[in-house]
Order: sequence, then structure tokens, then C-alpha cells
Amino acid sequence: MYGKFQPLTLLFFVLGFTVISGFTGGCSPEQYKAEADKEVYQIIDDKWEDDFGQKANYIISDSNTISSPIDIPVEKVIPPSGVISLSEAVAIATKYNRGYKTRKETLYQSALSLTGTRYNYALQWFGTIDGTYTDNKSGGDDVTIETSTGVNKTGLILDGVLFNAGIAVDWVRFLTGDPRTSLGSLLSGDVTIPLLGSGAGKARQETLTQAERNVLYQIRSFNRYRKSFVVDIVDQYYNILERRANVINSENSYNRLVESKKRLGIEVETGSKAPSDVDETDQQVLSEESKLVAAQQGYEGALDQFKVTLTLPTDAEIVLDPNELKALEDIGISQVNYTTEMAIETARQWRLDLANRADEVEDAERRLVLAAEGLGVQLDLTGGANVSSPAKTKFDRLQFQKGAYSLGFAADLPFSRVAERNAYREALITLEQQVRAYENDQDSIELNMRAALRDLKAKAEQYRIKQMALVLAQRRKNTQEML
Repeated sequence: MYGKFQPLTLLFFVLGFTVISGFTGGCSPEQYKAEADKEVYQIIDDKWEDDFGQKANYIISDSNTISSPIDIPVEKVIPPSGVISLSEAVAIATKYNRGYKTRKETLYQSALSLTGTRYNYALQWFGTIDGTYTDNKSGGDDVTIETSTGVNKTGLILDGVLFNAGIAVDWVRFLTGDPRTSLGSLLSGDVTIPLLGSGAGKARQETLTQAERNVLYQIRSFNRYRKSFVVDIVDQYYNILERRANVINSENSYNRLVESKKRLGIEVETGSKAPSDVDETDQQVLSEESKLVAAQQGYEGALDQFKVTLTLPTDAEIVLDPNELKALEDIGISQVNYTTEMAIETARQWRLDLANRADEVEDAERRLVLAAEGLGVQLDLTGGANVSSPAKTKFDRLQFQKGAYSLGFAADLPFSRVAERNAYREALITLEQQVRAYENDQDSIELNMRAALRDLKAKAEQYRIKQMALVLAQRRKNTQEML
């Protein structure tokens, strides 16, 4: 018996190992990663509405997905000249900034989570290969190989109707003794229809609905963040250029005072000026020198912080393009030609964070309805069917006339509803909280719009006044030079 068992056992394990190895080596981790990337960005692209903004700079850095054609390319982080333009700064920031990367990954993860939720209701394949060594106690040994494969689908249809259907094919082959082969199939299915309450697939349907909406919320949040992020980069860029201009102005002012001090010293030597005048000029020179040092430190500190924002080394030798500030000066600023009411209405219509708040109120209302349905009688209609093929090898001939069919109901009477009562009360409170949060955001947006519009008008007026002051200062300088 041992001599017979050993080669058959070896054959059995070699065959099983070969088949299993074929399946385990089917897809590499990189292929699974590419598959996930494709599915995730398909979901994001499908849910991304034009009103949210351009589909650009939203793909994570290690994704297999090709970047959007409107993404700003980053050929080299620091150009050979060391001068970084405004568009290059935005491109570098959206590609390398750590916080921006995290927001892209959060968007990706929300869609990735949805793929798992969708999978729970999608077509699923299963297959097994089993081997058995059997001692039949009558002097003979049997070695068999058994396989089972098929499809199974669990899903939702209509309003919370839960169904499950599947078909399986079983195959058994005797390798020793009687060389029999058994091949059969089985078709099964069942359905649960909610008649009263929140049973059957309603809770699962709510889970799927919320997962779909969560991705939409993340897309809106990402676009809101991206717009704010780019505005912040632009603001930092111009702020640094302004600081650099202040340094240059302080240098010029300091140099003029030094020259004035030299001329004053000559006049003191000739007796046309008193020595006390030199002391006063010295004080002005020291004061201007102090301003110059402070301006230089402020500029260098702001530039170093900007390097960190761009994820560049703080010792990197870069300069922001002064032509960007000149171009902005050439454009100038236009006067505000819209009212406060127009600004508030525009914000209420287009603010993506407010749209999320409004939809979160709808989510709370939907969950409240589901919780209320769970308080009463829970009644589901159930049905099922199992149909198999005849014996031996007629696996393709399902005997529907001999199948097993069932029809029934499942009822849960409201004798004890403490958990359901608490869930309903929680849902009521959550709805009130979401409504208040939405109203609070509306008020905050109105407040911010009023403040922003006042600030914008004030800055426009300040710009006009400074332009006039600049003309007067230039005229005075020209007059002094003529004297």
C-alpha cells in the first residue's frame, strides 16, 4: 500500500501545486496597482463636473495614470538661471508641495474606498481545487481531484430589493480504482423585498449611496482647496516681490542719505553749514540703515518660507522674476463694479464648500427617513429557487421541473425598539445639527463677502492714492535734481 500511495500522492500534490501556482502568479502587485488607478480615476472623472474647475494637477505622483494634458509641466525644479516665474512656482507647488500631495491622496482614497463598496454588489467569481486521498477499507485506495467553479452575484435592485443569484459547476475525477467522472451544475437564487420598514437591502443601499456621495464631496473639497492653494502661492509670490522692491527702495534711500551726508560734510568744512547739521544727518542715515536691515531680513525670511512651500532646499539659490510685478503694474487694477448683494449671491451659487453642506443636509434627511422606517413592523417578502442538473455528466441540462422553490415572509414586530428608537433620535439631532451648520456657513460666507468687498474697494482706493503720491514724489525728485 505504501508503494502505491507514494507516487500517487506525489502526482496529486504536483498537479495541485501546478494549478494553484498558475492562479497565484496571475497578476503582479504592479498590475493590481495599475488596475486600481484606472478604476479610481474613472470614478473621479465621471463625477467631476465642469463647474468644479479644470481637471488638472489631481493625480497622485506614483499613479500609473497619464497626467492631464493641461497640467503645467515641470521640466526642472530650478532653472539654470535660478529665476522662477509665477507659472513655474505654481507648477512646482502643485507637484511637490507636501500638503497638496496629501489632498490628492485623500481624494484618491475616497474613490478607492468606493470601489470596495461597489465590489460588494458586483459580479464575483469563485473557484476551488480540492484533493482527497481515501482508504476505502477494502484493500483499495482512491485518489480524487475535485473542482468547483462558478459565478455569484449579490446586489440591489429597485428600492432596497436584495437579491442573490449564482451558478456552480462541480467536477470530480477518480484517478485510481473505478475511473469514474462526475460532472454536475447547480443554479440558485433568492430575493428579499421590503414591504414594510427598513429591512432587506435598504441599509446596504444607503451605505452605497453615501459612499458615492462622499467621493463627490471630496472632489468639491479638493477643488476648493486647490483654488485657495494657488491663490496663496500667487499671494506669497507677489508679497516677496514687494518685499524685494522695498529692499531696493531702502537701499536707494540709504545711498541718497549717505551722499547727502558727504555733501553736508564738505559744506561744514567750508563753514556754510553748522556741525550740528551733520549730527542730524547721521541720525537719519542710521535710521535708514536700520530700515534696510529689517527689510532685507524680512525679504530673505519670506523667500526661505516660500522655498519650503515649494519643497525646495532653503539654501537653494533662487530669485523670483521681477518682471511679474512689472506686468501686474502695467495691468493695474479695475474699479469694483458689482454690489455686495451680487457678490453674496455669486458665492452662494458657486462656493463648493457650501454645496457640500447643502448635500449633507440631504444625507441627514435620508438617514432620518430610514431610521423612522425602522421603528415599526419590519416585513420582508422572501423567495428562493434551487435547480440542479441530473447525475453523471449532463451538467448543461438543468431540471427546472424538479427544482426546489420557496416563497415566504420575514416579520419583526416592534416589541422592543430601544436601539431603533435611539438611532431615530440621533438622526433627528444630526439633521438639526446639519441644518444649523449649513445656516452658519451661509452667514459666514455673507460676512466674508462683505468684508472682502470692503477690503477690495479700500485697496483699489489706496492704489489710486499711492499712484498720485508716486507722481508727486517723482516731480519733487526731478525738482531737487535740477537745483
